[in-house]
Amino acid sequence: MKFCDINIRDPFVLVENGKYYLYGTRGETAWTKAYGLDVYVSDDLENWSEPIECFTLPDKFWANKEIWAPEVHRYNDRYYMFVTFNAEDRCRGTQILKSDTPEGPFLPFTDDAVTPRDWLCLDGTFYVDKNGKPYIVFCHEWVQVTDGEIHAMPLKEDLSAPAGEPILLFKASEPYWADKDRDKYVTDGPFIYRTKGGKLLMIWSTFTESGYTQAVAYSDNGEIDGKWIQAEPLFKENGGHGMIFDDMNGKKYLILHSPNENPLERPVLIEIKEINDELVVL
Repeated sequence: MKFCDINIRDPFVLVENGKYYLYGTRGETAWTKAYGLDVYVSDDLENWSEPIECFTLPDKFWANKEIWAPEVHRYNDRYYMFVTFNAEDRCRGTQILKSDTPEGPFLPFTDDAVTPRDWLCLDGTFYVDKNGKPYIVFCHEWVQVTDGEIHAMPLKEDLSAPAGEPILLFKASEPYWADKDRDKYVTDGPFIYRTKGGKLLMIWSTFTESGYTQAVAYSDNGEIDGKWIQAEPLFKENGGHGMIFDDMNGKKYLILHSPNENPLERPVLIEIKEINDELVVL
């Protein structure tokens, strides 16, 4: 398969064992009841396997609606998938699943989402600070707060539960380039990245006059609890919810989905580079 054949949103690439593993929200069930998630495997970022189901919704699971934005992170020699689930009778939230391999199967190891039960939350991502302390970074959705927020929350070492309260990092209306005429401000898809020079960046997505936009911010103290300064967006052409990875030849890529219309969205690979601790699209 090629990218043009793969209808997913929120693409995420794990580079492991000499292979590339691509995860994402199934396009065909992005806005309906969903039953699982897939991984696509490649040796070269161009030719991909058929979808391999890596998560199957368990019987009597708490969620019964959409399944969004899977991310897989290696941590303590296991693979942890951060997934946003939704249900008819409760708030959307991110739960963490676990597997021994990148192909899965990913299984719940706790009974519930790790994000606050009474918040509408989505798009949890993983961050470990310089002292080895794990965090989930996630969105408090505009549907509940109007001006969407991004929070960080410390986790227990085994990722089973919170180890503290959420910390507000910033709101979607803060960038100078935000469309101030909007009646809502969206935060989507945070992803944390540290440059070779030690600068801590976050890419995240929102809506502007040009459509869905891949934004970038950086922490003024190099840590998650710093003041987050908004920079120029990386991509404004109706695409976003991306992440950053290095390929096996040392090239750096931003991958995102574009366009942002279902069922047209596809993974898009964009080569980027660090220049003076800033991300630049080539």
